[in-house]
Amino acid sequence: MSLTTRQASATQDSLLRVFTVPEEKESTLSRVEQEISENLEGFLQSHIVAVEKDLAEVEKDFADATIPSDPIFVSQQADFLLEKLVAHSVHTASPSFVGHMTSALPYFMLPLSKIMIALNQNLVKTETSKSFTPLERQVIGMLHRLVYNSDDGFYDTFMHDQNHALGAFCSGGTVANITALWAARNNAFAPTEDYPGIQKTGLMGGLLHYGYRGAAILVSERGHYSLKKTADVLGLGTDNIIAVPTNDNNQICLTSLGEKCQELVDNKIKILALVGVAGTTETGTVDPLNDMADIAEQYNCHFHVDGAWGAPTLFSKKYAPLLAGIERADSVTIDAHKQLYVPMGAGIVVFKSPSVLSGVEHHANYIIRKGSKDLGSKTLEGSRPGMAMLVHSGLKILGRSGYELLIEEGINKTHRFAAMIKNHSEFELCNEPTLNILTYRYCPQWVTEHLKTCDEASRIAINELLNRFTKYLQKIQRGHGKAFVSRTKLTPSYYQYQSIIVFRVVLANPLTSDDILADILAEQVVLANDDNEHTFMSQLRALVDAD
Repeated sequence: MSLTTRQASATQDSLLRVFTVPEEKESTLSRVEQEISENLEGFLQSHIVAVEKDLAEVEKDFADATIPSDPIFVSQQADFLLEKLVAHSVHTASPSFVGHMTSALPYFMLPLSKIMIALNQNLVKTETSKSFTPLERQVIGMLHRLVYNSDDGFYDTFMHDQNHALGAFCSGGTVANITALWAARNNAFAPTEDYPGIQKTGLMGGLLHYGYRGAAILVSERGHYSLKKTADVLGLGTDNIIAVPTNDNNQICLTSLGEKCQELVDNKIKILALVGVAGTTETGTVDPLNDMADIAEQYNCHFHVDGAWGAPTLFSKKYAPLLAGIERADSVTIDAHKQLYVPMGAGIVVFKSPSVLSGVEHHANYIIRKGSKDLGSKTLEGSRPGMAMLVHSGLKILGRSGYELLIEEGINKTHRFAAMIKNHSEFELCNEPTLNILTYRYCPQWVTEHLKTCDEASRIAINELLNRFTKYLQKIQRGHGKAFVSRTKLTPSYYQYQSIIVFRVVLANPLTSDDILADILAEQVVLANDDNEHTFMSQLRALVDAD
């Protein structure tokens, strides 16, 4: 498509038209809107280019930092976006895009999103959101009940009470985790008769008053990177996010956790929180939450569960026991834009106690006044869109039984894919799946068998070669545009904790079939044995034969 420039002009009439008159039915934008409404998958398939374009080349289309003096027509901008932006975006809804925590969306999310945008509510205060405020409180209550299952009287009392909050909506899991640990910090250094609280004095004042030399948060080495951001924002310093070693199942090592907690206490370091993970980003592992809750009680600290990925497993009667102990957490993060299947930009944190968020409450004279029902008084973010409307719609339209089917099929599919990998002579499964994330790598069976018995030097050399090849293979498959798996690093005990690069697959998209997964493996085998890669295979054979 050739982009030609017609000249538009900014006049009172033209600006008024932009705000009040829709595009004509024959316009590019109207045509795009109709295509998306009638055949979303067809639109994405026809407009997103399959073969990857180098990012440096894409950047050339966005290199001009000048704001144009004169406007252009909407149709011109729509053409530009189709050719330069949409064409080189990522088809995250594709059934073969299995590398990250994104998925196809239910069709109803598109028109409902349009309603949400048209209303343009601001959830910071009731004056700009009205009915959206009780709706958001209801959604938080529904997810609180999913986790904690309190009785009807509890929700009747607290769900809409302006002096309490069962949780907070956020833009995503990062802000949800920050909110949970912000509340934990402020309540750990709460006001007393002779101390105004950490909100006023800052961290140093809190430490001095309570007699501590520092403060720390403990999480497994598989914890999400957002926790380091949290430590930075809260003034703790990233060194005080204590990464606890994991066991062979990629769960936090309870012995190491207990020892580290005691060490911190002995050194007068306040343990602000233990963070259990329900669905680690890399392997989908669930920490032993009940045991962690016991340790949190022993050391009188906040227990937070990062369930951004795995918390919706609670919808499944079959798999909910994997999260046993989550109901003992003081707070739980849930990302609605992951396994609740809403568009990007919706995270939630729920708190067991309705009073915890009072520790971070702020007010202003013109909004979020004391005694008001303004949600912004207890959220980190100010202006926010009405994403709760989309979460509410998902919970109602899909229902518990719908989410149960989605969750169970995702986990069942992951176990089938794990079996497919284990039965394949050219791949090695690198972690047994707990939820719907797994890791594996290209490693022919004759190499796997050799790695079990070879000496250390040979093992290191072979794994380093495999690491380089895994990285290459992931990039080349992504570049071909048929499928996408991501990659990460693990340090398995069976390789004496040597770092290995592995493929990572996330199976939440209900449109991903077993046949598609088999095709992904088949393509990787073809790419691995391509003529251009005989060097790798010969090097690998030479390393094995050298022993």
